[in-house]
Amino acid sequence: MYLKLLAEAAEAQGSVYRSLVDINPSTIVFTLINTLIIFLLYRFLLHNKVMAMMDKRREAINAEMDAAENAKKEAEEAKTEYAEKLQKSKDEADRIVSEAVKRAADREAEIIADANASAARMKQQAQESIEQEKRRALNEVKDQISEVVVLAASKVCEKEISQKDNADLIDSFLADVGKEG
Repeated sequence: MYLKLLAEAAEAQGSVYRSLVDINPSTIVFTLINTLIIFLLYRFLLHNKVMAMMDKRREAINAEMDAAENAKKEAEEAKTEYAEKLQKSKDEADRIVSEAVKRAADREAEIIADANASAARMKQQAQESIEQEKRRALNEVKDQISEVVVLAASKVCEKEISQKDNADLIDSFLADVGKEG
């Protein structure tokens, strides 16, 4: 019984496969007519709308490509401008540094010149002070010598010497002492 059922199932299955593989001219004509109708419906109803949509999409893509190209050009220009500004900034910084160095060197020279002038003034003042001290000391020595000479002369001569005679005597004595030294 199972064999009979299997045989019937195999025969039914074979007929299904045969019907699928069979070439039927009416099916071919029907399929061609359906395809032609679908093509004509597409052509008259949808083709213009689809093509318009495709054109819009193409235009949008082209606009985006142009915008991207413009953005790229702007970015390159901005990069070039940035590089120029950076170079200008570096040049300006170099100029400022060199000016600062020059001002510092000028200030250094000015300070040194002021210090030298101040040292020269102090040296001149010291020399003048030394000269004044020398004259004062010399005058003190003259005064002391004149007192001693007057005292010695008055004892020797037992007479009073006038102030003018005393000054003349001192001057001649100092002149003689200056010649010996």
